Amino acid sequence: MKGSQVELWLVWLSGFAFISLSLYATQRLSSLKDHTRTFKNAILDSTSLSNITIFTAPKPFKGSIRTRQTLAIRSWLALSPYVTVVLFSQDPSVSSFADAFDSRVLVDTNIDFTFLGTPFFHSMVAKSRSYTSEISVIIDSETVILSGFISTLNHVYQLDHDWLLVASAQNVSSFPFHLDESGKHWQTDNRKRMNVQELQKILQHNWQGKHCCYSRMLMVWNNKDAPLHSGVLPPFLYGKGTHNNWLIHEAMSSEFRFVFDASLTITSFHLNEEDDFSPTHGNSSAVDIENRSWEYIGNSHIGANYGSFFYSEANFTSLVKLLKCNKQYIMVDTKKNIVYPIGHQGAMNLMKEKVIPSWLKENTVYCIDRLNSHTKSLDCSVKDQTKIPSILELPFSLESLLSITSDKTKTVILTVAGYSYKDMLMSWVCRLRKLSIENFVVCALDKETSQFSILQGIPVFTDPIAPSNISFDDCHFGTKCFQRVTKVKSRIVLKILKLGYNVLLSDVDVYWFKNPVPLLHSLGPAVLAAQSDEYQNQGPINLPRRLNSGFYYARSDSQTIAAIEKVVRHAETSGLSEQPSFYDTLCGNGGSNRVGDDKCVEPETNLTVHFLDRDLFANGAYQDLWREKNVKEACLKKGSYIIHNNWISGRLKKLERQVLSGLWEYDPSTRMCLRCSQCIKQ
Repeated sequence: MKGSQVELWLVWLSGFAFISLSLYATQRLSSLKDHTRTFKNAILDSTSLSNITIFTAPKPFKGSIRTRQTLAIRSWLALSPYVTVVLFSQDPSVSSFADAFDSRVLVDTNIDFTFLGTPFFHSMVAKSRSYTSEISVIIDSETVILSGFISTLNHVYQLDHDWLLVASAQNVSSFPFHLDESGKHWQTDNRKRMNVQELQKILQHNWQGKHCCYSRMLMVWNNKDAPLHSGVLPPFLYGKGTHNNWLIHEAMSSEFRFVFDASLTITSFHLNEEDDFSPTHGNSSAVDIENRSWEYIGNSHIGANYGSFFYSEANFTSLVKLLKCNKQYIMVDTKKNIVYPIGHQGAMNLMKEKVIPSWLKENTVYCIDRLNSHTKSLDCSVKDQTKIPSILELPFSLESLLSITSDKTKTVILTVAGYSYKDMLMSWVCRLRKLSIENFVVCALDKETSQFSILQGIPVFTDPIAPSNISFDDCHFGTKCFQRVTKVKSRIVLKILKLGYNVLLSDVDVYWFKNPVPLLHSLGPAVLAAQSDEYQNQGPINLPRRLNSGFYYARSDSQTIAAIEKVVRHAETSGLSEQPSFYDTLCGNGGSNRVGDDKCVEPETNLTVHFLDRDLFANGAYQDLWREKNVKEACLKKGSYIIHNNWISGRLKKLERQVLSGLWEYDPSTRMCLRCSQCIKQ
C-alpha cells in the first residue's frame, strides 16, 4: 500500500514539475517574442519618417465642398501622427476649419494669389521648400488617401537618390464612409467600423473607369539639395490644369531626380464632382455668372510657352512604376522591361532573362500584367488637347470688374501701364497685395500688357481707343509719347466715375507705405485730393502747374465728374500732357483760383482741389528723400503714405533708383512677389 502511495506521489510530483516547466517555458517564449517584436519595431522606427508636410490650397469651406475637403484632410492626418498639413488660403473659413486641429493644420497666406483668390502653383512650390520637412507633399484638397502612403514612403525614403513620386487618384462615384471622432477608424453613418480591405473593394466597385492621369494627383519629394527640374517654374494657377503634367515632364527631362509613379501602392481617390466655379471673394457677386474657363486657358498658354512640354512627346506611361507584390516593393520600367527590387542588388530584364530569381515569383509577374492594364487606363496625351486661343482675355466687362474689386465705399484704385513698365507694374501690385489692398484695377495700354497681367492674376482691362505704335522704352516725362499716354488716364477715370465708383489714380512709380484711401475718402464730397509736385521745401504747395496728375483721389459726385469732364476736354486740344490741363482747368491760368497755400476752388463746378501734405504724400524732389541712406525709414518717420518716384528722367533710371533703395517688391526671374527673406537677400 505504501509502495503504491509512493508511486502516486512520484507521478503527482512529476506532473507538477512538468506543468511548472511548461508555464516557465510559455512565459519565457512570450518574453522572447516580445523582445523580438520590440527589436523589430525599433528597427522599423529607426527607418520610419518623423516629419511629413502635406500642402494644399483648399476652396472655401462651404456646402458640399466643406464635406469633401474635411474628409480628405482628416484622412491625411490619420496616416501618421508625424503628418502636418499646411493650407494655402486667404479665406476666413479655412482659418476657422484649421483652428479645430491645433498645430497639426496650419494656414499660410504668404503666397501669391490672383484677384479672385486662386493660388499660384509656382508660389506654392517655392513656399513649400521653405518648410523644414523630410518629405513634402502637394495634393488636391479633395483627394482622400486611404492606404499605402506611409509604407510606400518608408521604403522609397531608402533610395540613394533624390526622387519625385507621383500618384494619380481614382475617380469614384460615391464613398459613404467617414473617420470616427478619434480620426483612426473608418465607419459607416451607422458607426459600423470598416477595415481598409473592405473599403478598397468598394472603391473598385465605384471606380469611374479611367484614372485622371495626373490632373488630380499627389506629388511627393524628399527635401534634399536637388531642384525638382531645371529652369523656372512659370506662374501656373493651381488646380486649373496643365501644371502637374508640365512639372512631371520637366522633372523627367531634367533628370535631377528619379521620377516614378506610385499609383498602384497608394490608394487615393476623389469623388466625381463637377468643378466649382464659384468665386472666393466676398464682394464678387458678378463672378457668379462668369465662366472661369479662362484660368485653364491661361495655364495652357503658359505650358505652351515655357519648357518643352508642348514640343516633345510627353509620354507619362513610360514612367517607372512602383509595385508591391508578395510583400515586396519593386520598380518596373515597362519601357525597358526591367524590374528593380528595392532592398536587392541588381535588376531583372524580363525579356532576356530565362531564370527567374527567388525574389521574382509568379505572382510578381501577375502584378506586372496588372500594371499593364493599369497603364492602358491612363490618358495623358497632350496632342489631342483643344487648340489654345491665340489671345487670352478676361471674360469681364469693366462694370463687372469694378463690382468685383471695389471696396465697401465703392472705391477702386486705378493704374495705367504699358509693356515696358510691366516689372514696375508688378512691384506696385505686389506692394498693394502685401498691404492687403485688393481693390485695384489696371488699364493696359497694349495687348502685351493685358496678356501679361492676366497671367499674373491682375484685374485688367484694355482701353479700346488707347494710342498705338508707342515706343514705351522712350515714353518718359516730357516726350510726345508721354503726352499721348497720360491723356488716357483722365479719360478712364472719368469713365469709372460715371459708372458710380470713386477713383484713386496712382502711377506705377508710386511706392505705398500704407493705405491712404480712408484718409482721402474722409475729405468728403466735391473734393479732389491731389499730390503736390512742388519741390521747394518751404512756401505754398499749390503754385502754378504743381498739381501732380499721377496721384489723386476723385469721388463719384456731380461736381467732380463735371470738373474732370472739363479737364478731359482741355487735354484733348492741348499739345502738352494732361498734367497742365488739370492745373489750368481747376486752379485757373497762373493759379487764379488758388485758396490759401494748399487749395484751389474751380468756380463753375465749385470743386475744391486739396493739395496733399508732402510729408504724407512725398514727390520725388521733396527734401531729397530719395537720396537718404534708408529711404523707407526716412519716410516712415514722417508718417508717409506714399513716395513718388518722379522728378527723374527715363525708365531705367527710375528702376535703378527704386531697386537700389529697397523699395522694390517683385522678382521678374521667378515672376513672384518678393517675400521677407528675399527682401533681406536683396
